Amino acid sequence: MAGADGQKLFVGGVWVEPDGGHYEVVDPATEGTVGWAPEASRDQARAACAAAREAFGPWSRTPPEERAAILARAADIMRARLLPYAELAQAETGATTGTARGMQVGVGVARFRRYARVEPAEWPIAPQVNEAGGGTSHALRSAGAGRAGVMGAVAVRQPVGVVTCVTSYNNPWANPAGKVAPALAMGNTVVVKPAPQDPLSVYRMAEALEAAGVPRGVVNVVSGRGVEIGEAAVSSPDVDMVSFTGSTAVGQRIAEVCGRDMRRQLMELGGKGAAVVFDDADLASAVAGIGTTFSFYSGQICTAPTRVLAQRAVYDRLVERLAAYAVRLKVGDPREPDTVVGPVISAAHRDRVESYVELGRKEGAVVVTGGERPPLDRGFFVAPTLLADCTNDMRVAREEIFGPVVTVVPFDEEEEGIALANDSDYGLIDYVWSGDVARAFRVARRLRAGGVGVNTVGRNMEAPFGGFKRSGVGRDVGSYALHAYSEVQAIVWPG
Repeated sequence: MAGADGQKLFVGGVWVEPDGGHYEVVDPATEGTVGWAPEASRDQARAACAAAREAFGPWSRTPPEERAAILARAADIMRARLLPYAELAQAETGATTGTARGMQVGVGVARFRRYARVEPAEWPIAPQVNEAGGGTSHALRSAGAGRAGVMGAVAVRQPVGVVTCVTSYNNPWANPAGKVAPALAMGNTVVVKPAPQDPLSVYRMAEALEAAGVPRGVVNVVSGRGVEIGEAAVSSPDVDMVSFTGSTAVGQRIAEVCGRDMRRQLMELGGKGAAVVFDDADLASAVAGIGTTFSFYSGQICTAPTRVLAQRAVYDRLVERLAAYAVRLKVGDPREPDTVVGPVISAAHRDRVESYVELGRKEGAVVVTGGERPPLDRGFFVAPTLLADCTNDMRVAREEIFGPVVTVVPFDEEEEGIALANDSDYGLIDYVWSGDVARAFRVARRLRAGGVGVNTVGRNMEAPFGGFKRSGVGRDVGSYALHAYSEVQAIVWPG
């Protein structure tokens, strides 16, 4: 709920004024003011965690069907308000209209609907026969020395408790929904700390949940630019788990805090996705897939195929086609129907992306297209940029740039392509393009990444999502998210 002077916090089911006042949320396309976001204090962040702790007992004991009904009502409310919600998301993030409606709010709605489906929270385990004698447990021997026993068991998913959800700026609907909906479905309560660049959309999500009948304290939202807000929401003794999406550097700091108290964590961190393009690949398909790095969220997405590894026989043709694809993309006002590439999130981030392009030049990469700021009067725009003749040891090929920048590295044989793909600190999603399906799947299984797209950048929204190496810890999406936001309890009895 927004007051006359700005957005209020949502703590314990009450809309409260922020102790730290408000700060400006800027439209990255126009540089105008979208609204005024609340700056919570440490005490307010802790109060949100305490409210979630108080609400946990009753909510965790609420029948799953009742929890699901609330999620379903929330999805209906969000769907009914899709257009104004998408307009706000577009203003906060600079997303194109289609992306704001379909991939931001639309996916957020779909995720709430998905977790409004009740799934079994327990499953049987095959009985175990304990033979009399040396293999018999101490407990069985005490109960009846020397007798054989049959032990039954069942595994039960139990809620973790209070979950702090720290969300990313690139999608203020799908990312929070992917955390909040399965966490609530499992009987957890949540404290959401949205990204400071675009928190207003997350407060609209909280309003929809409130209207859907979520009990007080089950959902709390606190925002702020200061790191102390996130620190308080992560380190509170009331918190049992932290779910974070963002940079690996911040994820490491959160993991250190969680580790001290054995707090559960789900980390979806950075990526530097390799796109391995073999000489028998459908180049049109590969170019269209790799080209999403230029357009989708303007490259501000951890799953983007930003590091192209092209087999030597198709290297020149692939570079030529990628360059031709990039120069055709319209960069500009995301509200215009023919715009494909909107702005990046802020002036600071634009400067960071541009500094990487300049670094690539210094490292010896060839700027085939892009590399110069688009001639627009306002907004934080970066032209789609293709860096060719790269080597895998260049920083532009190793570090996450998080913008519309693609690097291309040549390779000769299959083994070299696999080695180059795996020579990365990251391992979120990689890609393989080949006309030989057997080879594509053979290579996919050898890539050290949490996911591999074979001849596609599409996703199956029931497939597990998460990373190897520095790309994260844990898996979510589909039923895997229900596991992520639960503890597994074993109940055993004599048969």
